[in-house]
This record gives sequence, C-alpha cells and structure tokens, in this order.
Amino acid sequence: MLKAIAKGSSQLNDRATRKILWICIAVAIVVFILLWSTVGFLLTHTTLFQIGWLETAVDVLGGLATLVLTWFLFPGVLSAVVGLFLENIADCVEATHYPALEKTDGQPLAQSILSSVKFLAVFVILNILMLPFLLFGPVFPFVFYAVNGYLLSREYFELVALRRMSPVEVSDMRRVYRGRLFVTGVVIAFFMTLPIINLVTPVIATAAMVHLFQSWRRAAPPVTV
Repeated sequence: MLKAIAKGSSQLNDRATRKILWICIAVAIVVFILLWSTVGFLLTHTTLFQIGWLETAVDVLGGLATLVLTWFLFPGVLSAVVGLFLENIADCVEATHYPALEKTDGQPLAQSILSSVKFLAVFVILNILMLPFLLFGPVFPFVFYAVNGYLLSREYFELVALRRMSPVEVSDMRRVYRGRLFVTGVVIAFFMTLPIINLVTPVIATAAMVHLFQSWRRAAPPVTV
C-alpha cells in the first residue's frame, strides 16, 4: 500500500499528469471557496443546523463552525467534482507503467456524473451525522477517518476498477481486499485534511489506486471466509 502511494506520488513528475494536476488544483480552490461560502450562508441564514444535537455541535464550535464544517466536507466534495477529470490520470499511469494494457473508453459521462452525485450525497449525510462526536473530543478523529477512509477508498477504487471490470467483478475484488482498501482510504482521508497537500491528493490517490488494482488483478485472489 505504501509502495503504491509512493509510486502514485512520483506520477506528479509526468508531464501529461501535471497538465491535469493544474486543472485539479484550480478546481479544488474553487470548490473550497464555494463550499466555504455555502456553509457560511447555511449557518447564518437558515435553520438547517438549528435542530437538536446539530445545533449543540455548531454552538460548541462557535465562530469556527464554518471552517470546521468546510474542512470536513471538502474531501468528499472535491473527490466528487474532480472525479470527472481523474480518469485521464488513470490513463497517464497506465501509459507510463502498464503500456501493454489495451486502451479503454472508461465509464460513460452520464454514469460518472450519477456515481459522483450518489457518492457526494452519502458523504455529506454521513459527515453531518458524525458531528455529535465532536462533543467527545479524542473519539472524533477515529470516527472521522474511519468513515471517510471507507467512503474515499471505495470511490477511488471504483473509479479505477470500473474502467476494466464489470460492477460484479469490482464488487468481488473490493470484498477480497477490503482491509487493504480501508487502510489506503484512511491514508487518503488524512492527506485530504492537510493544507496544500490536499490539493494534489486526488491525483496521487487515483495513481496509487491504479497500481493497487493492477497488482491485485494479476495476483491469485486470496481465500476468503
């Protein structure tokens, strides 16, 4: 897993990858600004968060509420938006490291958009539901990275795997390697919360997932119970 992430990071040296990287960075900045503005508006002009435990969590955060909520939601929103560009990153990785692979058209645009919308909806709902754990201090980071690690690992894995496998095959492989996928997702989620680094994380995560997928695809599947 660490080797795949290291190889994914080295992909940033590829000229074709860097062109897409700059697009992703620009999109990430715009996403953060829009998310910040939207969260700030919702907190000050609506009653969306003025119910029960959600109101308590916002009151505890005080003036930091907008920043914290934006930071929590940023990884999923960014992944959903830049996901439309990341198949090109997968193409770059395959061209560099797996030139013998046949070209693939990837997922249809409509299907990619639908998948991104579904992922974003689940991500936002679960992250809002996690807010009460802020009241339990040290417990919250474990919950946050566990939930988001699972969601992000699934999102990036399916982005890569569905280009070359059927949904059933992808589901089977994800189940077999769920432990390693989860750990990889936690690392991705952690990187997504680091300033500056989070701008390039989607590219690194996609490249790393291509390497993991190709290594698992070529290996004999382990026995599961």
